[in-house]
Amino acid sequence: MFHPLRWFGRALARYLSQPRAGARHFGTSGFALLEASLRPGDVLLVDGSSRISSAIKYITQSSWSHAALFVGNALRDQYPKLGAHVLIEADVLDGVRAVPLEVYRGAHTRICRPVGLDAGDIARVIEHASRRLGQRYDMRNVIDLMRYLVPAPPVPGRWRRRLLALGSGEPTQAICSSLIAAAFQSVCYPILPILDPGYRKLRGTQAARREILHIRSSKLFTPRDFDISPYFRIIKPLLEHDFDPHHLHWATSAQVGPRPPATPARLQPPL
Repeated sequence: MFHPLRWFGRALARYLSQPRAGARHFGTSGFALLEASLRPGDVLLVDGSSRISSAIKYITQSSWSHAALFVGNALRDQYPKLGAHVLIEADVLDGVRAVPLEVYRGAHTRICRPVGLDAGDIARVIEHASRRLGQRYDMRNVIDLMRYLVPAPPVPGRWRRRLLALGSGEPTQAICSSLIAAAFQSVCYPILPILDPGYRKLRGTQAARREILHIRSSKLFTPRDFDISPYFRIIKPLLEHDFDPHHLHWATSAQVGPRPPATPARLQPPL
């Protein structure tokens, strides 16, 4: 049955998912190194170039607009054509889906790795996320999408994250990292830092404490939270594979060629 709001919502989602002109970002390590460095349970952050990505990065004050959970070949029976390097992600247009790592070839990414989880814990995290596969979002809630038409909304910093919680919240869940956060919380793995009671006496920390408590209670997590989390290790592919600075080839003055002789300064005639 045709529904005008659903049609308009999908059209708006397609528009927001299109890349912005001149907003392409490049990866800092080769794709082969990225592929070899990822382990099941890693969170892959992406510096997106779409219209909606620009708004999310402004709202969260971060370079990262998207997060996906790397599951390796855990879905090989369900999705044999995707290969052995598969991500589970929530997309504003397609809902929760499984995609090959190949879709982010050349993108600027960051690997965030949980520490201290055994194979059973990782399997439960992946299983929790896998149960959401195929879920779609009701695009009739267009208010959740219209806020991204303005990449830099003129609102105070303390209200920016609240912009992600407008409307019913269904497209919000497709955009932010609540899917991955819920998967880790299912095995009692933390994301945001534990609040030290001693910080209560420090001046200016009340707002920060309230923000952390609000995120936990509303489950309004963003990709940035995995980046700054004290419980996720940042993995840099190049450094994970025997990086040796002595093997770098630096250009020398001989390779560059001799410099042209300096032009002597003209002398001013005496007055």
